Amino acid sequence: MSPESRPVAGFQADPEFFRLEERTEFDPGLVLEVLHGRRLGVMFRGVIPAEAQKESVARFWSSPARRHREGEPSHYIGSYHWNKSTGTYLAETARITVDVREVLDVPGSPWHSFRSGLAAELARHGAVLRIAEHEGAEACPALVRAWDKEGSFALEPHEDEAQCADPRQAGFEIQGVRDHEVCAVNMCVENEAGGRLVIWNIRPDDESRRRLGIEHTGFSYPADALTGFDELRIEVGPGDVYVFNGAYVHAVDASTGNRTNLSFLMGFIDDRTVVSWT
Repeated sequence: MSPESRPVAGFQADPEFFRLEERTEFDPGLVLEVLHGRRLGVMFRGVIPAEAQKESVARFWSSPARRHREGEPSHYIGSYHWNKSTGTYLAETARITVDVREVLDVPGSPWHSFRSGLAAELARHGAVLRIAEHEGAEACPALVRAWDKEGSFALEPHEDEAQCADPRQAGFEIQGVRDHEVCAVNMCVENEAGGRLVIWNIRPDDESRRRLGIEHTGFSYPADALTGFDELRIEVGPGDVYVFNGAYVHAVDASTGNRTNLSFLMGFIDDRTVVSWT
């Protein structure tokens, strides 16, 4: 059996944990439970105002800062910390933040409303939410990205924990999230067809990552190596906001037409501080 086809090893959650709660109103208390590892995730259906969706999409597609990325996603504005040194990531962020903010700062902005609601909930518990920092520089506030890709997946199976151990980012405070939970936040503003969220009930261990050659990237996990694990396939529509534990292998399945969202990662780095980055 090849390394790519051997099942991934790691932690599997109990069936009662392995589900996404659904709500039709934003509840930051549920987001805090995801951050604390008390639930897998939560889906807030239709909570982004229609006009905010429309304006976000218009600004994204008309932005001169929009770039094409080989592989997935196909179009984006922002900077990825993935597979880079801290210096490279923050330098890219400094060049692009104004353009990212132009898309985020729409009337009824889901990015602002989510963060203000979560910040208020954290404040009740003596904690704060802020953008991650390093030597006076801030991380990117969000990625704005769109998929339109044929095949089994628009975004291949991956997880977000491995990348927080990249030795090229030693000293960057996001590495403290490994002692807590890394959470993915996604805000869907455009979805023409398909593009479901897929989550497998497996948090890979370091041995599996090393065997697959993805110890510090978490990207990507062969589909054969995920066979046999329970999975969720969750429909996502315009206006939905969802938060989940990104240490579990997840993907976006095939989509027809554009699936555009605003996203960032976040997690506790100590008992009183939640930071976000991209």
